[in-house]
This record gives sequence, structure tokens and C-alpha cells, in this order.
Amino acid sequence: MRNLLRLCPLLLAAALLFGAGPAFAGKRVALVIANSAYQHAPSLTNPVNDGSVMARTLKEAGFDIVDSRHDLSALDTRRVLREFADATRGADIAVVYYAGHGIEVEGSNYLIPVDAKLERDTDVYDEALSLDRVLVAVEPAKQLRLVILDACRDNPFGKTMRRTIASRGIGRGLAQVEPTSPNTLIAYSAKAGFTAQDGDGANSPFTVALSKHLTTPGLDVRRAFGFVRDEVLKSTGNKQEPFVYGSLGGEDVPLVPVKVVAAAPAAPVANPQADIRRDYELALQVGNRPAWDAFLAQHPDGFYASLAKLQLEKIGAEQAHAAAAEKAKQAEAERDRLAALGAQKDAQARAAADAKAAEQAQLAAQKVKEQAQQQAAAAEQQRVNLAAAAPSAAPATTASPAGTNVASLTPATAPADLNRSVQTELGRVGCFSGQADGNWNTSAQRSLSQFNRYAGTKLDVKVASTDALDTVKSKPSRVCPLVCEHGFKADGDKCTKIVCGDGFALNDDNECEKKRAAKPSASKPATSRRDDSEDRPARQRRQVGTAGGYGGMGGIGAAAGAAAGASRAAGGGQVYCNGGGCRPVNRGCHLEYRGGGGPGNDANAEVCN
Repeated sequence: MRNLLRLCPLLLAAALLFGAGPAFAGKRVALVIANSAYQHAPSLTNPVNDGSVMARTLKEAGFDIVDSRHDLSALDTRRVLREFADATRGADIAVVYYAGHGIEVEGSNYLIPVDAKLERDTDVYDEALSLDRVLVAVEPAKQLRLVILDACRDNPFGKTMRRTIASRGIGRGLAQVEPTSPNTLIAYSAKAGFTAQDGDGANSPFTVALSKHLTTPGLDVRRAFGFVRDEVLKSTGNKQEPFVYGSLGGEDVPLVPVKVVAAAPAAPVANPQADIRRDYELALQVGNRPAWDAFLAQHPDGFYASLAKLQLEKIGAEQAHAAAAEKAKQAEAERDRLAALGAQKDAQARAAADAKAAEQAQLAAQKVKEQAQQQAAAAEQQRVNLAAAAPSAAPATTASPAGTNVASLTPATAPADLNRSVQTELGRVGCFSGQADGNWNTSAQRSLSQFNRYAGTKLDVKVASTDALDTVKSKPSRVCPLVCEHGFKADGDKCTKIVCGDGFALNDDNECEKKRAAKPSASKPATSRRDDSEDRPARQRRQVGTAGGYGGMGGIGAAAGAAAGASRAAGGGQVYCNGGGCRPVNRGCHLEYRGGGGPGNDANAEVCN
């Protein structure tokens, strides 16, 4: 009984939400603005693509007017909003979709035209368009006023604009709003205060999900945004959560009415699964353990009970992972504390072992959480597909016993698709240069190993896993360094040729160094003679002169002959010789014969007046 009472609020909300039939829309008008080519900030790739997709989606949904514009200046934006306000008079539903840059200043949101400079924080009042101005444009609509903003990107102006007042706040993303006009909804691509992602493709994840669910015939706009939220969370790994502000009444308000077939209405067939489905969807919106416990207490068996149990397993795995992460953090802090205090080695060793065990437990809990999330998401997608294919039919597994693994109804992500996604992300961070062909070969494994090396991770390189995909996706920029050939240098994500200035040349280390001047080559004579008197020392000359024994007269005679020639050339007539060689007698001197001769005893002596 207690569980039944806990489920009553869900049943009451279901009665309010689903009790009335969908209201049929009358005249519907839409304005699509997409700004990509910013003049004073880096251009954006996706907004113009997103605007084209949304304009086509609304036209195919049968809107009476779809005015699509892109890259508008501030003046053009004001003019377009004024013209659209005239078109909304007499309309039942008015929709404005904007993709581009937005900014929050002092709690107010502004859309940024392509010609805005925003050099100061006060320039936003003159150069940008406030969200209130957009709400004024849709205000004449009678039944639904819807503003969709895919403008929660990281704003480049916020980092450069000058603050005129230090206390003036410039927020991250867009600020939360509460529409004052009734029947007004404002949908953000990301929750207030958070930024959105542009995704890897030509369109943002938010716009892709909008094009799938927003114009489903007969689908209430609030439930459509619920499906958009679920798909964006899944595609971004729970990093981006769209949010809707405002409220509507109790009736369903679809953007596209259900086509009425001109035939006699058939008698309604009772569907016992309808109530269970409604209870399940309401518990899914609440999304916590008490809601699922209340649902299972009321509906313990069947297809939806199996889905609810998978949701409970997912919640339990997420809570266990959070607890393991906290325990690992505490163990690491204790290890660092003991190391800082210089505790005994055995105490530090125990703390290090505890930290290692806690880390391993955290990794195991992470894998269990991912598996549970994948199973729950696959089962929920299968349920949505079945409901879209046959909304009034009961699921084929209605009678399935409790505990059936409903995730098996939808095949897991194909290995080739997962491999291709991991290869693409590795290429984005500079670790993989091959073709993303889905083949997890040696080159792909080596690329993931390079990522582990430079990112400090320990991912299994043998297979491409969802854990690897999420880890690589979390890196916003290049991880592996860019390697260039000789003669080129890394310039951002490209290799550019190295150009050296005049007088400089590229060396083997890829650096420019000054050229060395060439040494002049000495011209050699045709023939060369060795001058013993100049090149060889006196000892060698003595040895040559005395070859054959001390005082060898042949050597002295030859030296004397050479000295005599020199003496004659100098004008003298005598030559003085001893063991050191021969030389002309000095001017004003003469030789005297003293007799003897031999080692240490010269035969002649030089006598000077």
C-alpha cells in the first residue's frame, strides 16, 4: 500500500499529461537565424548548416511561413525581427530558432550579430540583441511561443572584452530565464551556465536531435524536448544536457498535428499496456531510485518491468562508481599526507597499496557503470523504436519474465563503427594519421599506444573500447606532438618549410646557422726545395756535417766551402769552422792556427783586434 501511495503522484501527473487529446495547430510561422561568418571573432562552421537543417525540417512539417536568414548584422537582425513580429499576428504557433554566438551579462542573455566587436562589456547593449527582443517578436502568437537557442558555445568575446566595472559579471554559456508571458518555452542547447558542443559532423548534436523529434506528428512539444535531451546526453557522453524553461497548460501542444483521415471512427480498442507505458515514462522523467521502486511495486512483471530493472542497475552502477572514485581520492590523499610527513616506510607502503587497490576498484566500477549505461540506453532506444513503429500496439515481449535482458533486443554498437570512431578521435588529437576505415590493425593499436604515452593513460590498445572513445573525446586539443621531416617545422597542426635568411644555411639539427667563409687555397710552386739551414734544427745540421765520425773533414770541408762562398759574397776572405758548423770570419777579425783538432778542440781560433 505504501508503494502504491508513492506511485499516486506519478499516476496523477500521467492523468494530467495524457488525459486530453492533442490540440491541433492552426497557422504556424517560424524564423531561422544562423550566424557563422563573424567579422571580429573566429568563424563558426556549424550554425549555417544547422539553420539549413532546421528550415528544411519546419518546411517539411507544413509550417505556413519559414523565414531563413544567415550571417545577419545587428541592423539586419532588428529589421528581420520586426518583420517577423508582423507575421506572428494571427498565428497560433510562432517559433524562432537561432544558431551562433550568445553571451550572458549581468544575468541577461544577448544574441551576437556577425558585425559585433564587443571591445567593452557595455558594448553588448548597443551591438547585440537581447533575448527579450526576440520574445517580443513571438508574443502575438496565440497558442505557443517557442524560442530555440543553439548559442551556448564558449564565447570568444568574453575573454577579450574590457570590463568597465570590475563587478559586472560575464557568465559562461547563457543565464537561466523564466518567461513572463504564458504558453512560452525557451529551449537551450545546454543547461544554463554550461557550454554546448559543435560535434564532429556538419551539424551540432542538439540540432540533429531536434530534426528527429521536434516535428513528430501529434507529439507534445515538451515530450519532444525530452527525447532531444536524452539523445544529446547519449551522443555527447553526458557532457551536454539541453534544458527547457517556461511552462504550458495541461493539453498536449504538438508542433505538427496528427493528420485526420476522413473515415468513420473505429471503436477504441482497450490497450492494457497504455497505463503501464505512461507510468514508465513518468518514472523515466523523474529518473531516481524511489521512482523506479514505486513503478516496480505497481508493475512487477512484463516488458516495462524489465526495462525498469535495467534503469535501477544503471543507477546502482553509477552510485557504486561515485563511491569508488571518492574512496580512491581519499586513499590517494592519505598516501600523499604520509609521504609529506615522512612517516615510516611500512606505513607509506600500506598507504600506497591501499591507494592502488582503490584505483583498481574505481576502474572496475567504471567498466560496470559503462556496461549498465549501454544496456539501459539500448533497451530504451528499442522501446522508443517500437513505440514509433506501432504506438498503439503492445510490445512483443509483454509476457517476458522479470529479469529478461531487454538490452539484447537491440544489437550493440557494431565493432567497425566503434573502431572508426576511435580512429577518428585519435586523428583529431594528432595520434593517428591513417584512414579511419574501422579496421583495428597494428597502425591503430600503435596510435592508441602513442596516446597512452602522451596523455598518461593506460587504455587497452588491443581493442577499441567505449572507454577509449570517451577518454580520447575528453581531450579538447592535440595530444601527440607533430613530427615533421628534415627541412620542415611544426606550425600548429601543419608542417611548414624552414626558410633561412641570407648568409645562413640549414644544418643537420634543423637549425639555421651562419655560413662559414671558404679558406683561401695557397698556390704551391711547381718545384720546392728544402732549406736545411732554415727548416732543420742546428743539431740535425751538425749530425749531417759530421757524418762518418767526429770531425769528419769531408763534412766540414763541404760546410767550409759553402761558408767561403758566403764570405766572398760578403767581402771577407776567411771562414771559421768548428763542431757547430762554418761561418765567415767577422769583419775586423782573422784566424790563427793553434794546432790540434778533434772533439772539443778547434784547430783555428778567431782573433779580433
